[in-house]
Amino acid sequence: MSEEQKKFIKKQKREKRIVISIQLLTTFLFIITWQILANKKVINPFIFSSPKKIIETIISLYNNYNLFSHIMTTLYETIIAFLLGISLGFIIAILLYEFKILAKIVDPFLTMINSLPKVALGPIIIIWVGANINSIIVMSILINLIISIMTIYNGFLNTDPYKIKLLKSFKANKLQILTKLIIPESYSTIISSLKINISMSLIGN
Repeated sequence: MSEEQKKFIKKQKREKRIVISIQLLTTFLFIITWQILANKKVINPFIFSSPKKIIETIISLYNNYNLFSHIMTTLYETIIAFLLGISLGFIIAILLYEFKILAKIVDPFLTMINSLPKVALGPIIIIWVGANINSIIVMSILINLIISIMTIYNGFLNTDPYKIKLLKSFKANKLQILTKLIIPESYSTIISSLKINISMSLIGN
């Protein structure tokens, strides 16, 4: 290994340590500030809670043997909503890409639904679905589905048109173009959608 490579690796490790240290320090300062503001009643501890109360609640749940059941329930709801949201989003994005007229028809509706305050629909969803796990899953899907559709669909649209023309010149059909070019070219967008989807699923819970 050359000296330049050693210096580069050393620099990368140093930058990584600096980033992690600043992240940890920022998190620590945030928690301390949060607790101080709650103690001084600068923020309403009933609405915003406090780190101390959160820790006390976790300990209480653990002592009552309820902590892990709550964690497993949340994980179940999040995973189901995540899988359904990304699967439906991927399928709908493909349909919109393949059928341009359909995309033009639903585009304003997607924008309108995406702008709705979905959390405010919670009471309506509870009335429709019931006050149970299903209502939470439906809420999570409502939050993550539209974003997944729009993100993946836009990724498909950004595929290099010259590559598409090249495949068409070799007599490739729509399925081959989709599976051999458009989806592989959109891997980074799909991964970004997965990241957004999982966070949205957690928000829905």
